[in-house]
Amino acid sequence: MSAPAPSPLAIVDAEPLPRQEEVLTEAALAFVAELHRRFTPRRDELLARRAERRAEIARTSTLDFLPETAAIRADESWKVAPSPAALDDRRVEITGPTDRKMTINALNSGAKVWLADFEDASAPTWENVVLGQVNLADAYTRNIDFTDEKSGKSYALKADEELATVVMRPRGWHLNERHLVDANGTQAPGALVDFGLYFFHNAQRLLDLGKGPYFYLPKTESHLEARLWNDVFVFAQEYTGIPQGTIRATVLIETITAAYEMEEILYELRDHASGLNAGRWDYLFSIVKNFRDGGAKFVLPDRNAVTMTAPFMRAYTELLVRTCHKRGAHAIGGMAAFIPSRRDAEVNKVAFEKVRADKDREAGDGFDGSWVAHPDLVPIAMESFDKVLGDRPNQKDRLREDVHVEAADLIAIDSLKAKPTYPGLVNAVQVGIRYIEAWLRGLGAVAIFNLMEDAATAEISRSQIWQWINAGVEFENGEKATPELARKVAAEELANIREEIGEEAFAAGHWQQAHDLLLQVSLDDDYADFLTLPAYEQLRG
Repeated sequence: MSAPAPSPLAIVDAEPLPRQEEVLTEAALAFVAELHRRFTPRRDELLARRAERRAEIARTSTLDFLPETAAIRADESWKVAPSPAALDDRRVEITGPTDRKMTINALNSGAKVWLADFEDASAPTWENVVLGQVNLADAYTRNIDFTDEKSGKSYALKADEELATVVMRPRGWHLNERHLVDANGTQAPGALVDFGLYFFHNAQRLLDLGKGPYFYLPKTESHLEARLWNDVFVFAQEYTGIPQGTIRATVLIETITAAYEMEEILYELRDHASGLNAGRWDYLFSIVKNFRDGGAKFVLPDRNAVTMTAPFMRAYTELLVRTCHKRGAHAIGGMAAFIPSRRDAEVNKVAFEKVRADKDREAGDGFDGSWVAHPDLVPIAMESFDKVLGDRPNQKDRLREDVHVEAADLIAIDSLKAKPTYPGLVNAVQVGIRYIEAWLRGLGAVAIFNLMEDAATAEISRSQIWQWINAGVEFENGEKATPELARKVAAEELANIREEIGEEAFAAGHWQQAHDLLLQVSLDDDYADFLTLPAYEQLRG
């Protein structure tokens, strides 16, 4: 690798962090600058294309498999690259942000994979962006420990062979990193910053450990966006002298448009593809976002009423398994977000049974693995997959040729009998305010009402408020969804929080700001594509 030119990227409006010089080296920033120079213009074009496609969906209220890529779907001959040994068995994956304690706990959790998250489970403060990279590098060099100041409890890594394999998730294409700008003052995409710093520092290090640079790709909306990622991978490997095909990527099918392009997405990434994942909350958010003008037949009920057995969700997950196995890729199931209670054994018992049933269904459907949000759920999910897999690393040989999904099946929202309810509105407001307040304090993964919530759950919460108001939904108590009702519920929740936590804690938080932001993104006529875009403008640090 020849010596890189000095980086034209400048660090702006950022307080210096301890050990940032280990991450923000001249060579690493030069690499990120080159990614930005080469690929940001295409990123910008693809974001504009998203808006065009959204306008087309608004006009037609439908989606279909792409006629122009029919030949790729019909060609039985192509497969994705064989799985590397470290990613062959993915039966349980744990997700979480990259703070120091979580890094150790996730690696030690007994899960096969840790999704090390710079995206929805991490608020993108400069500290989280940079020190998350420090923590991962420290983990790979076994230079990491942690002592909890409150409890005095110490955390350290288990033996290498007991640690989860890391699959890192960078930010989505839509988010910028405001603290890294080029000579024109243009912000670098957060996706390229997260990917670039991680890959540059750790690719060879991971290969030396018998693993590799593995990634989860979020918020993908089309195969053209997957093609852009593939081109980034090819360039990155060439730039660093790493063999082509070393990178492996799992794509989250968490947008409704991507559900119609699963095969094409795998095809574009076929030399680097590892699998697809069924990301539930963002998927529902995407349905609301794209079909928000579609009238009553696209109105979703309360989010907890949309189970994975709903016909349109079943169509999505079964098509995902069939598509992955047809092409030799892993199919990874959805999130078990329950957080066990230390005080209520009955709550745990009921929740554990639900988690077990969910994971049994996924393993029975042919998934090769699934997600959990808490270490206590790893054994439950493991048991479900062990029963089906036994000693096999996966069940990619189960082709699910019995599955036949039509284009209309994926958007048959009106096949659900459940309706929006007033308690559903209250819950959406509660979760929205509580999550956004924590996010503004730099926390992206937040336990709320015994569930681990991240940005995706906040998105579905505010989207449902928006949709129900714009569709004129009438609740079971006779009240109609209106901006006034949403404001009333939000004011009541703010008062409840003040009483719950006390005046001092309330004043120290960002509660009014979170309340105002939730109402802004829930009530504005101009629906914000992502609540994290206006929220990022208010995020300090």
